[in-house]
Amino acid sequence: MRDVTTTSDDVLIDPDLMAQTLRGALATGGDFAEVFAEDRRSASAHLDDGRVEELTSGRSRGAGIRVVVGDTTGFAHTADLTPAGLRAAAEAAAAAARGGGGGVKEVALTRRDVARSYQPEVLPETVDKGTKVGLLRRADESARAAGSAITQVSASYSEGRRRFVVANSDGLLAGDDGVRTLFSVSTVASGDTGLQTGRESIGHTVGFELFDQHDVAELAERAARRALTKLAARPAPSGQLPVVIGKGGGGVLFHEACGHGLEADLVAKGASVFAGRVGEQVASPLVTLVDDGTIAREWGYVAIDDEGHPAQRNVLIRDGVLTDYMWDQLRARKEGRPSSGNGRRQSYQHLPMVRMTNTVLLAGDDDPDDIIASTDHGVYVAHLGGGQVNTATGDFVFGMTEAYLIEDGQITEPLREGNLIGNGPQVLTDIDAVAGDFAMGPPGTCGKDGQGVPVGDGVPTLRVKALTIGGTAA
Repeated sequence: MRDVTTTSDDVLIDPDLMAQTLRGALATGGDFAEVFAEDRRSASAHLDDGRVEELTSGRSRGAGIRVVVGDTTGFAHTADLTPAGLRAAAEAAAAAARGGGGGVKEVALTRRDVARSYQPEVLPETVDKGTKVGLLRRADESARAAGSAITQVSASYSEGRRRFVVANSDGLLAGDDGVRTLFSVSTVASGDTGLQTGRESIGHTVGFELFDQHDVAELAERAARRALTKLAARPAPSGQLPVVIGKGGGGVLFHEACGHGLEADLVAKGASVFAGRVGEQVASPLVTLVDDGTIAREWGYVAIDDEGHPAQRNVLIRDGVLTDYMWDQLRARKEGRPSSGNGRRQSYQHLPMVRMTNTVLLAGDDDPDDIIASTDHGVYVAHLGGGQVNTATGDFVFGMTEAYLIEDGQITEPLREGNLIGNGPQVLTDIDAVAGDFAMGPPGTCGKDGQGVPVGDGVPTLRVKALTIGGTAA
């Protein structure tokens, strides 16, 4: 790796124009103003049933302007980056904030240089479409070769480059230039038990060199094997059982079941079960939970957040004790503390809010084989799927996309048609073993208040001494 200082804002928007726009936004008495300008490029290709169905590309460019007066925030966005376009958006945002008092506030911007811990080696936009389609076809062939029961294969490739610059009335000026590349394969196997599915994906904040580091044929074969294995699966049991979650496969549990509850905006609204509990024991002493935007190459990596603050490694729970929440700029200002680098937005058309980056449970000291061997009867979850959580209570439901029965300390038959049902705070307390085999999980998109942003998560092998399995077995 090498450190590279970004210059993403050199041609995106002139700093003098941003300063002028900020002065206009504050002219009617605003307390705080911000300009966020963005240039986003994307491309994708999709193959289904052996045919390339989609090959698309797109570009968006514009700016969002935020003005804060007291507890009121005004926001406007525009695709017109001319002085007139920005001035109109600034006036609209200021009016929405109901600013008053008149006067002029001077804004002097000081550039903050940002060092990225990883610089893409091959920009995906420089690679021809034929090469990208070739990856899709190779994945399709590999998945179908795994077994005659594979009846459907779909593969998707996507790339994105996002350049932005942000300036605010505190004098901050910072920019970033990030590239993400993603590949996924979904398979369907047909048999006596009906249709079973398997999916694998790989995505990193890197360029096209992703495919020098990962073989799409192996990815597709794993997806197919997962679907084929589930053809012989038995229905999942019902009731409370010990649950062992495999390395990398259960990070979404912590993202959903407690991560959102540790976001300062939900805490401030009273919509978090963790509100007012800093300094309290909220989890097993084996649990140290971290949100870390600095993990190079991972899907949730950012050099700076979307408010211009450097990404950080934020310890949220240490040895079971709640130590802090995640913060964006506005919530941090109200509390007289710095941002934690968790202000994120989907695009220039959206307001920033508190969001996770890479949320991970740190490795422990237990041996993963010993955890399984010491579990007499339970369920081993290799991969969790999507779920739902109530942040105010912590109650959740997650689908198990790959799970197995544990009998007499050994992983035996595959399971299907099951959910994990529980309560986030209770799960944190009931973790009684954490192994040292940490791994990151697949790339994800986190949805919140209508916005989606890329996030990562990871866990070592761990055991929860009791979770409710919502299965169909009698």
